[in-house]
Amino acid sequence: RIFNTYGPRLQKDDGRVISNFLTQALAGQDLTVYGDGSQTRSFCYVTDLVRGLMNVMGREKARGRVYNLGNPHEFTIAELAELVRRLAKKKIGIAHKEVPPDDPKQRQPDITKIKEELGWEPTIELEEGLKRMFAFWEEK
Repeated sequence: RIFNTYGPRLQKDDGRVISNFLTQALAGQDLTVYGDGSQTRSFCYVTDLVRGLMNVMGREKARGRVYNLGNPHEFTIAELAELVRRLAKKKIGIAHKEVPPDDPKQRQPDITKIKEELGWEPTIELEEGLKRMFAFWEEK
């Protein structure tokens, strides 16, 4: 099971929070935060995900098993917004909107099983992944 993957080639109109925030930040627009931003998400950089998939596909003992692939480190949407604002190096604000009724309060994978059985865990921290995305998107 794949959880909240992001990376440089993520489509700008994808609709997920990271692509929304980066698109807004690069345009110098306020970041849209739903509610107070206390809902949490965990973000897995694409190279970590690919490494995890290859680990699972290349192991006989993983055959028929189900694993969660994602980053267990949680961030609030408010924390993510502040990090994006800092990395954007632009004066942008936060625009709060009403929380959609289907917005989950928390999303965090439990990767204990894959970590114990196959030794996989993500290595790219959110800040580093966002820096890579900014660099890629600014070049386009």
